[in-house]
Amino acid sequence: MEKSESPQTFADLGLEPRIVKVLEQIGFTAPTPIQAGLIPVALRGLDCIGQARTGTGKTASFVLPIAQGLDMSLETVQALILCPTRELSEQVDNEFKLLSTGLKIDTVLVVGGRPVGPQIRGLQQCANVVIGTPGRVIDLIQRKALDLKHVRYVVLDEADRMLDIGFRKDIERILSVCSEKHQTMLLSATLDEPVEKLARKFMHNPRRIDLSEDSVVVETIQQYFCTVEERKKFPLLVRVLLKERPAQAIVFCRTKRRAQQLYERLSKRLPEVTAIHGDLQQRQRDKVIKRLREGQARLVLATDIVGRGIDISGISHIINYDIPESCDDYIHRVGRTGRLSSNSEGRAVTFVTPEQGGELTRIEMRINTLLEEYPLDNPDAFESREVQVVEEIEVFETKRTEDSEWDEIFTELT
Repeated sequence: MEKSESPQTFADLGLEPRIVKVLEQIGFTAPTPIQAGLIPVALRGLDCIGQARTGTGKTASFVLPIAQGLDMSLETVQALILCPTRELSEQVDNEFKLLSTGLKIDTVLVVGGRPVGPQIRGLQQCANVVIGTPGRVIDLIQRKALDLKHVRYVVLDEADRMLDIGFRKDIERILSVCSEKHQTMLLSATLDEPVEKLARKFMHNPRRIDLSEDSVVVETIQQYFCTVEERKKFPLLVRVLLKERPAQAIVFCRTKRRAQQLYERLSKRLPEVTAIHGDLQQRQRDKVIKRLREGQARLVLATDIVGRGIDISGISHIINYDIPESCDDYIHRVGRTGRLSSNSEGRAVTFVTPEQGGELTRIEMRINTLLEEYPLDNPDAFESREVQVVEEIEVFETKRTEDSEWDEIFTELT
């Protein structure tokens, strides 16, 4: 396994002056640990596996070596980057464009849910880098619009998530038609058996850079749990929002139906509420992400579609309305917060039913941290009367202020 001391500058990693100059211009001052470990290995042309938690700068760790290694005299696709979701693909595409500012590298985003015509035209214009989801990549291969016979770099970003949602056969099919002499970079938050099996089959003696044990959940996130019966979750959610007054919050649900139901209940009374899940059309999902990034959405009801990779800096709170199905999903959800600034603290609250104590324990063992019980002013107030009263609230609105504090949502519960 590769180990590396974090250098002081990107130049120390072996990046050329033209690349370092771009990084200086966009404000990248020092490499993160995953960048310090992966970039030198990738620049040597070796297959490599980078394991690190969400929000550690994994994208730049593979974008920069590719940007430096592309042969701009060739009019073929030289790099393919596969991502599990459309949103993450778009984010990687945007970051690639930013990190290669002025280098005249052409990227094409190929994802489902969008017209295929513009994507085909982009490929015909001699794109250097293709970024997209496995399904659309296969579609373009079948249409003979995408030729990977000369590809030099293949990246599997969030590989564990791609396998989780059933892309194994698609990935194997894509890799089987790539050039035999290509470099493979696999980025993943976890390296379970399916990921290991994929690596053994398609990678040649890969070097490993494992930072997964370094701060599994960042120290700037305050984490709490709250025990609650299933039928009392909604009034608890209201009380947590009133108490916390988040600048921006994501409420995670296990199912699309649950997220949509909560949205329909809250949006009638609360402005700046939106939802994002797999049943929404791509343009609707794009709109939600845009509103989040621009600070126009204050509360988002979501499934784990935004739990992986999506970088939104303004999230102050995460509320796990449903405890996640896996420990790693918890890590990814909670990793959405605590990024407002270097000295800001994110807060995460997880609702746990009395039957889910074992699931909470597994999460605590995974992150090596005991979650604190969330402090409620009146923990014994969850009687049937309060559940009924919440439904009768007539004044349930916010007024945005300059400092983004959560003002009065409703006047009285009686």
